[in-house]
Amino acid sequence: MTALKDRLPATLTTERLVLATPAMAHVPQMAKLANNKRIHEVLSRLPHPYGKKDGEHFVMEIARGETEFAWSILRDGDYVGTMGLHLLPGELPELGYWLGEPHWGQGIATEAGRAVVDAARAAGAAALRSRTLLSNSGSRNVLKKLGFTEIGESKDKDGTLKGQAVMLMRLEFSER
Repeated sequence: MTALKDRLPATLTTERLVLATPAMAHVPQMAKLANNKRIHEVLSRLPHPYGKKDGEHFVMEIARGETEFAWSILRDGDYVGTMGLHLLPGELPELGYWLGEPHWGQGIATEAGRAVVDAARAAGAAALRSRTLLSNSGSRNVLKKLGFTEIGESKDKDGTLKGQAVMLMRLEFSER
């Protein structure tokens, strides 16, 4: 049986967005948008400050690495953020994302998330998980719109959010 990762599409298209394989052409805008303390404060795996070298490392080593499947979120051809699945052995795929601050509040995360959730379901995932800081009501709302339910609070175990209170969320896919 092929791995879930091997069944995910390289590109997803929605009404307003294209989710594409992260590319070096995205790095300048990625670095500009990701170098934002407000974004860093809510993500456990994003360095700060964030520069072009960080973006290049993400594109070359992480985005489609062994345990990741990420897409660049493009609107009108412009990079606006990243969404992906963290694929650790023995665990449900974890949906994670970030958008550049100028793109918050426009429904982009929900639209991109719906495309990724649908792709994961079509690729055979039984369920997805996610987590967000308790204080990040915007992200919690996006995940709820995608069908995730809150399953409990915890403390983040790794990364820059280690020890902070997070809400664990899960999306179960019904039998096909």
